[in-house]
Amino acid sequence: MANVESMIVEDKTQLKQIDREKTCPLLLRVFCSTGRHHSVSEYMYGNVPTNELQIYTWQDATLHELTSLVRDVNPDTRKKGTYFDFAVVYPNYRNNHFQMREIGVTCTGQKGIDDNKTLAQAKFTIGDFLDISITPPNRLPPPARRQRPY
Repeated sequence: MANVESMIVEDKTQLKQIDREKTCPLLLRVFCSTGRHHSVSEYMYGNVPTNELQIYTWQDATLHELTSLVRDVNPDTRKKGTYFDFAVVYPNYRNNHFQMREIGVTCTGQKGIDDNKTLAQAKFTIGDFLDISITPPNRLPPPARRQRPY
């Protein structure tokens, strides 16, 4: 009989508290699009999509907080039931291309499981871009990405 061993690994998802009074904010470059994410090819060769929103924030900013900031500057997104599908766009230095990784979904007027996810928890690195697909309430988001309520 073979010996079976197990190892318990401590989950270190607790992040250090950031003192926003003493810590310099980072520049978050955000690109919003209605109904879809931008194509990764739009980020190639030093180019970015044209509709840039620049936000100064910290690594402990939540997706809910970022949703509020986008709603402040975009009145069309304030309607209850509007979905915000967040993705990080980051460089892949092995093949000199950018890649996109979805990190969460929020919805105006509804609590969701991704509301309190921070940029740090999503493994956002300074220099990455944030791409947000905004789906108005009259159009359903893709079935696989619908937000799960609490």
